[in-house]
Amino acid sequence: MLDGKLLIAGKWKACDKKFESLNPATGDVIGKACLAGNEEVTEAVKEAKLAQESWNKIDISERAKIFTRLGDELLKRSQEISNLITLEMGRPLFESNIEVRKTSEMVKYFANEGKTFLEGDEIPINPHNFSFTRFEPVGVVGIIKPWNYPLLLPFWAIAPALIAGNTVVFKPSDLTPFVGIEIGKICQDTGIPDGVINIVTGDGFTGKSLVSSDIDMISFTGSSDTGKNIMKNSADKLHRISLELGGSDAFIVFKDADIEEAINGAVWGRFMNCGQVCISPKRIFVEDDIADSFIEGFVNKTRNLVIGNGFDPGTDIGPMVSKEQRERLELQVEDAVRKGATIECGGKIPLLLKEGYYYEPTVLTGVAPEMSVMNEEVFGPVAVISIFENMGEAIALANGTIYGLGASVWTKNMDTAMHMSSQLECGMVWINEICTLHPQCPWGGIKHSGMGKDLSRYGIREFVSIKHVNINLGTDKTRSWWFPYGKNK
Repeated sequence: MLDGKLLIAGKWKACDKKFESLNPATGDVIGKACLAGNEEVTEAVKEAKLAQESWNKIDISERAKIFTRLGDELLKRSQEISNLITLEMGRPLFESNIEVRKTSEMVKYFANEGKTFLEGDEIPINPHNFSFTRFEPVGVVGIIKPWNYPLLLPFWAIAPALIAGNTVVFKPSDLTPFVGIEIGKICQDTGIPDGVINIVTGDGFTGKSLVSSDIDMISFTGSSDTGKNIMKNSADKLHRISLELGGSDAFIVFKDADIEEAINGAVWGRFMNCGQVCISPKRIFVEDDIADSFIEGFVNKTRNLVIGNGFDPGTDIGPMVSKEQRERLELQVEDAVRKGATIECGGKIPLLLKEGYYYEPTVLTGVAPEMSVMNEEVFGPVAVISIFENMGEAIALANGTIYGLGASVWTKNMDTAMHMSSQLECGMVWINEICTLHPQCPWGGIKHSGMGKDLSRYGIREFVSIKHVNINLGTDKTRSWWFPYGKNK
């Protein structure tokens, strides 16, 4: 059984209170991790503040070299880390391995490009006056990240924050604490100095303690409700915040699309990671001329997906991460059926998989706006399909949500694609593609899906303050707008 400790100022510390981490495929206890309270969080923030000045004095090129090594180390430990991800959150091992590789790619990207992204700009004013900008670290960044991508999402913030000269206190999800602890070990092993990254495991109270502490910024990924609470709790201290929150992305298929490609993309996009992805297509809209053939193909492919333990090579869909997550999903499906939706397939717990938190991949049609599956985020293996008659209706349906994370459009007509991309209210649009990420491209939503950006040059600049410096090179002893004013002026 694993035994989790806190990482504070380079030392792994035990604690009195602990909580269990469970294997969602079996319900068995994996290990016990520390339940950090106010005292531990305060200590971690204090040590991060002490380490920040010396860390920032290290040249950014040297900081970046550490993350180049870290990216290589992730690949060396790929199998070990992938196993831990699958053990704690249940997804197929193949998907866990992709997460490790994507994390390595992203870390190396910031190591290679961080210095360029943080070079200030010269601003010419006139022959005797010019300005320039500096990008300076915010200070101590509190990072709170979820369980669905327990390695990738933390490093989205850790890598750019540290390369920019900040220090970090990281709270992993209470459902995947040991992946968070592994992040601390990797950072230590690749040469990140003591106190620069600190790990405090725990529950929601631990997160609240971190938000209320003497940090300078919060980077959070999770539910919209929790994001709103973080904004409220940060108000008194005016912490800078970056929030990547929930989504209910639209997947829009026009009649001229490649139907087979669209079906394949929709099935993978909706059901990867057991549907527990913020940017998966949670609302599928299909033009009426092709609706019957699309639904038939989508349902057939969904029925053929293999449910099972993530360590089984034949598994397509593992368990949901917890009993509570599954219960919430069941309530959403029951609400839809009660209000008139049709279950085309799935809709129940698999008979042969009573242990663990499995749920059959499910397809609902005949859905309506008042159903919770249409106006809440559905974080599990449930797809809802609606039909539209024209482009205007498709836009209205897609935008009819409080969320604005991403959307995808499927059409062979680039005029249609470009028009849709300009009309959809979201932070990201894919054309004939779904759920792809590249470290070079900004990531983030609008409306109730959050604020701020991850990845790209915009992502690393979330973790710096912009300082303007103005220099006068003239020889005048006064200025025309200075005193005295008098009648002539």
